[in-house]
Amino acid sequence: MHIAMATKPRAISSFICNKCAGNLIPSPKYTPTLQHPRGENELEGSEAKALFSVAGMADSTCAVPVEKAIKGLPGIHEAVVDVLNNRAQVLYYPSLVNEERIQETIDKVGFQATLIQEDTKEKSTQVCKIRISGMTCTSCSSTIESALRAISGVQNAQVALATEKAEVHYNPKFVSYSQLLQVIEETGFEGTLISSGDNINKIELKVDGVNSDHSLIMIEKSLQVLPGVQEVETYPELSKVSISYEPDMVGPRTFISVIESTGSGHFKATIYPREGEETGRQQEIKQYYKFFVWSLVFTIPLFLTSMVFMYIPGIKMVLDTKLVNMMTVGMMLRWELSTPVQFIIGRRFYTGAYKALRHGSANMDVLIALGTNSAYFYSVYSVLRAAYSKDFKGTDFFETSSMLISFILLGKYLEVLAKGKTSEAIAKLMDLAPETAVLLTLDDEGNVISEQEIDSRLIQKNDVIKIIPGAKVASDGYVLWGESHVNESMITGEARPVSKRKGDTVIGGTVNENGVLRIKATRVGSDSALSQIVQLVESAQMAKAPVQKFADRISKYFVPLVIMLSFSTWLAWFLAGRFHSYPKSWIPSSMSSFELALQFGISVMVIACPCALGLATPTAVMVGTGVGASQGVLIKGGQALESAHKVNCIIFDKTGTLTVGKPVVVDTQLLKNMELREFYVLIAAIEVNSEHPLAKAIVTYAKKFVEDKENPAWPEAQDFISITGNGVKAIVQNKEIIVGNKSLMLDQNIAIPASAEDILAQAEGMAQTGILVSIDKEVAGVLAISDPLKPGAQEVISILKSMKIKSIVVTGDNWGTANAIAKEVGIETVIAEAKPEDKAKKVREFQDAGYTVAMVGDGINDSPALVAADVGMAIGAGTDIAIEAADIVLMKSNLEDVITAIDLSRKTFSRIRLNYIWALGYNMLGIPIAAGVMFPFTGFRLPPWIAGAAMAASSVSVVCSSLLLKYYKRPHKLNNLDLHGIQIE
Repeated sequence: MHIAMATKPRAISSFICNKCAGNLIPSPKYTPTLQHPRGENELEGSEAKALFSVAGMADSTCAVPVEKAIKGLPGIHEAVVDVLNNRAQVLYYPSLVNEERIQETIDKVGFQATLIQEDTKEKSTQVCKIRISGMTCTSCSSTIESALRAISGVQNAQVALATEKAEVHYNPKFVSYSQLLQVIEETGFEGTLISSGDNINKIELKVDGVNSDHSLIMIEKSLQVLPGVQEVETYPELSKVSISYEPDMVGPRTFISVIESTGSGHFKATIYPREGEETGRQQEIKQYYKFFVWSLVFTIPLFLTSMVFMYIPGIKMVLDTKLVNMMTVGMMLRWELSTPVQFIIGRRFYTGAYKALRHGSANMDVLIALGTNSAYFYSVYSVLRAAYSKDFKGTDFFETSSMLISFILLGKYLEVLAKGKTSEAIAKLMDLAPETAVLLTLDDEGNVISEQEIDSRLIQKNDVIKIIPGAKVASDGYVLWGESHVNESMITGEARPVSKRKGDTVIGGTVNENGVLRIKATRVGSDSALSQIVQLVESAQMAKAPVQKFADRISKYFVPLVIMLSFSTWLAWFLAGRFHSYPKSWIPSSMSSFELALQFGISVMVIACPCALGLATPTAVMVGTGVGASQGVLIKGGQALESAHKVNCIIFDKTGTLTVGKPVVVDTQLLKNMELREFYVLIAAIEVNSEHPLAKAIVTYAKKFVEDKENPAWPEAQDFISITGNGVKAIVQNKEIIVGNKSLMLDQNIAIPASAEDILAQAEGMAQTGILVSIDKEVAGVLAISDPLKPGAQEVISILKSMKIKSIVVTGDNWGTANAIAKEVGIETVIAEAKPEDKAKKVREFQDAGYTVAMVGDGINDSPALVAADVGMAIGAGTDIAIEAADIVLMKSNLEDVITAIDLSRKTFSRIRLNYIWALGYNMLGIPIAAGVMFPFTGFRLPPWIAGAAMAASSVSVVCSSLLLKYYKRPHKLNNLDLHGIQIE
């Protein structure tokens, strides 16, 4: 799990917020980054970045005055305050302000700041993603992983067999991605770079009219001077230019414009045709199909001459015609037919075996090469001996090696087809993005000047896009004009179309149902919600489940052990035959005892399959995470899946999790002679400085009493202090205002009158939160705030009970309200008045009691508990901090998805167990049968070519078993629930 920085939600740029749909989609990037957009008339000079340690911050409300103070300085581009880690990150212009002045400003606010990191132009860690072809089993992936980790500067490397990808974390000061690719190639595999560096906003352009290297150099220099361009790579042989860039500062249409205006203007730039994983997969499928067909061209005639024509008198006589001594026409014909299969079509097995052995490992290619070579070269020996002997009556096995290679190629072809289907979820997500978009040009008054249809990949930030009914939304953004309903089910899983009007956010890839919309693009490229969901699912499929270590350990010894068993089988049968330990009637008429022993040895070698073991976990995880994503449940990898299936205790946060998370003031009781308007102006002036949901509810209600409801001017609050878990206090209009709970009043030595106690008790009995307001040390009023339960919360808790899962509610709210909410939903265990650190402490207490704990939350104050829990689940409408800290993200705000996540993880893990049982059982049963254990009792033996077919079938069957997860249906108990979130307008 990754511990996120507790920054102010609106200041973080690496998340996508969809307020209307209630979703926050996390980025796989684990550190918040500062946005630094640059306009044409902005200050010259490059920005610098500084990191400060800030002591004394109690909670997220402390971030507000610190941020305001820093941003008030000249030359500040952006500031982000991280409360959990007590840090502030500042992006500034050194020509106008320096670190010392920023530090002094933070100190003046009342906190102690220390500079801990100045601007660094180069990041110490980058992430490189590489596509790897040629892996056949876990031995291959383990070899590549070990080779990459051995490189100086590589901090971590993960290689996934099922996805055929590697993710490498490395220090660019010590090693480059080209060196990583070289090491992969030296290991014996082909590596293709997918992306390098943290920023994967990259576009590839095809440039027509380039007739010399000088032209490309000129284009490269023109692009490099653009602000926001990070790297430009040229490929002269392909007339291709690859550009990495910062989307907040520049975009692809600018690149095309610059290229076409470079030189004499004879260049023409277009988006480079899409090529990627699907293209590589199709090429691999075609390659295996071609090899298999060609192998059949030779193997079918070979099979006929060996097994069929020998029983047709006329043809048999021709095949038995002797050429030299005992060498016949049939022998020569079989030799000629099998040689192309062995050395041309089967060349890939030799290459793979050589590369594996060269690096001290053994994979499936080694077993195939040894098995087929044993049959082929023994057959060659038989033919040559027959040619030099007048009485030798040996038998050749040319058909064995050729049929073995043909069946293995068929198995690999079917396996690649099946593996392609495991990644269909990602392909479907990527296909959601529309091919084209309608770009609008507006005048200063917002009137449309022109419309232009462009490739959707050319959309830049702040573009205005027109979306007609039935069309896909081309980019993340917000509505500038128009009203409509948008179907977001393909992204969020929410079945009902969501109403959209001016100011509402939209997600790229969703479908506009009725009405024309004009949207302003806010997130493009890899920052879009769709791209980040794809990245998260890909990262999840890369991450290995702990149970995968079992297969990795076995794979290290599997092939050497099989080779030993194969040799031992041959030796045992050979010696038994030599010393006449079994009757001669056991030996087929066409064989000798040596040949019978050889067939048993070859069968053992080729029937053993390490591939099935290696594919058992990753294919199930791939399909399971893909299915989850399609149902609005983002599972961050195998670790989360494995932990979730064991969960027997779930701790729910109250506000925003069990409740809607939209608290509203429902009652106000004044205990002092004053106007209601004056009362609310005073408390709004202090609460506007807080990020707490209850504070926002009070401020929203207070706007009813002022004229300017959009931008009210509240009085200034001096000496503002936030008391975590209790409330706030400040001086407003020379009056000391304290707003909070009963504990805060008692701590401040403020007497609570009996009438206030009665109002509090009445509110808590109705599952409302009572808030006391003190003016100059005297209780002046009581507010009752209600946050209704989410629809279906009671049914979800009931279903969890039936699943033998204990439910607990934890909240910072008072005991009365917490107990009332718990009673309403049917939860027996309640933890109230809990601070963020208390929540994490309670999680650990239940873990110590033997529970596997899941924490479900949505706020910054939940992130410590989400990290501490065995499985952290973040509600999609929650804060970005909670989402990044979580292991599972529930993209909708429906509690039913908690059940879906646990049920899906149980089904997936059951499938992994079944895959292992099949893979291990197949090897444990197949190897003894191939070794001839049943032969003495039944006369049944497994010819090598049938053993090879069985080996190929085992891998295909494991992948197909995982593919059955695609038909996952959520528990029937959920089907009758109507758990759609309440839309608060």
